[in-house]
Amino acid sequence: MLRRNQAGLKLANMLSDMLIVLLSCFFAWRFRFDVMNGVNRLDASGSTLVLLTILFSLVNIVVLHLFNIYSPQRLRKAGSNTVRIFAANGICSAALMTVLFVAKVIDVPRLAIGLSWLASSLLISAKHIVLHAFLHRLRMKGYNLRHYVVIGSGHLARQYARNVRENTFTGIQIDGYFGEEAAESTKTDENSSPEDSPKELGKYLGSYADLSAALEAKPYDGMVIAIEPGEISHMPDILQAADREGIQTELIPFFNDYYPSFPTFDSVGSSKLIDLRATPLNQPWNAGIKRTFDILFSLLVLILLSPLLAAIAVGVRLSSPGPVIFRQERVGRNRKPFTMYKFRSMRVTGTEETGWSRDRDPRKTRFGSFIRKFSLDELPQFFNVLKGDMSVIGPRPEIPFHVSHFKEEIPRYLVRQQVRPGITGWAQVNGFRGDTSITERVRYDIDYIENWTIGFDLRILWRTVFGGMVNEEKVNRRKPGPGEAGEESMN
Repeated sequence: MLRRNQAGLKLANMLSDMLIVLLSCFFAWRFRFDVMNGVNRLDASGSTLVLLTILFSLVNIVVLHLFNIYSPQRLRKAGSNTVRIFAANGICSAALMTVLFVAKVIDVPRLAIGLSWLASSLLISAKHIVLHAFLHRLRMKGYNLRHYVVIGSGHLARQYARNVRENTFTGIQIDGYFGEEAAESTKTDENSSPEDSPKELGKYLGSYADLSAALEAKPYDGMVIAIEPGEISHMPDILQAADREGIQTELIPFFNDYYPSFPTFDSVGSSKLIDLRATPLNQPWNAGIKRTFDILFSLLVLILLSPLLAAIAVGVRLSSPGPVIFRQERVGRNRKPFTMYKFRSMRVTGTEETGWSRDRDPRKTRFGSFIRKFSLDELPQFFNVLKGDMSVIGPRPEIPFHVSHFKEEIPRYLVRQQVRPGITGWAQVNGFRGDTSITERVRYDIDYIENWTIGFDLRILWRTVFGGMVNEEKVNRRKPGPGEAGEESMN
């Protein structure tokens, strides 16, 4: 019954999106031809344009399907499909312009195609967000639920149950669990957290030996295997019971806490290999998207802000003797050093230090304090982006002294070096810049690296522009201890 409902919802979802594309196209054609030109070319084109629009909407839905827009959405958050919707519709619109140009079947202005792309992308995204919110509300009231059982009663099982409870939008209901013994009498292992509670697993349904009969008696929608390492001998019987009843089965690995969000799998004979340091940016397609965005955005910024760049250069030159651009060695992707550019904000002292700057640092000029306050000294780094040394979004680059120091003290510190460093980043927009915890900064950086999407980049960019550019430097009169760092001296 649940699967039939899902199939019906998917079909309705696709048909409604197709209708949105059709209406967006006709709106765009009317606006471009009738409103802007005052000529009713839409009626003159007649059935050719109608057939072309219907065909285009069909192709558009197929492409959206290929982008996994209509795959199960329970584990996704509202708005997670927005970037993919815009990308899929953009590909369709670009293809349509190419076909019309080559075939010359009908003269449709590029502005009309652009308007239809924007309108359909916005409306489909809004519809999916509203649908997600509606289904979430239904699930909160006990409808459209998926009934799961958990296999295991240890830390992994309780952690999963807690995560399901915290993410109610999934609509997953845990009906109970199977284990060697009831969780109330199971000893807490060393990986358990204070939040792990046996009660979160629900009803104890029996031992592993009871699983087969229980699955035959009640058809659950799915089960999650979350057994501990010492219970691996039960795995063949558990899988056999699940396969006999055809129940959907998911597995939480023993090393879940060390598992990447987007693992890469390989094999050598019968040996399965998992790349524990795999990231979305290891995939050429994702890396290409990010690099293309970096180049286009940097060119746009440098062109639009060229008068501001010239004014800042003059201000730096007049503020104190010395070069306009300050150059400093930083550590980039794969631990390769590069020269990073900034507008000089301090007086030239003849020495380069590895310490941290301070609010009342006597080396800073008044103009330098101003451009640092609003992060305007960072603008030349867009040239670093064009060169390929940096990205617009990513972990902030450090000087070699700090890298060699913190890699010995901060776990997974060098994971940051798997990607290009950025002008701004996830840690910075969450307040971890200047004299803040390097441990927390690294945690945010790794979270960004392991969960990268182009939408994530746009979110960080938005938060940077609207609130993340003001630099609140604090006085730091002591050498930082382990786990602390400050914004290093620029001179």
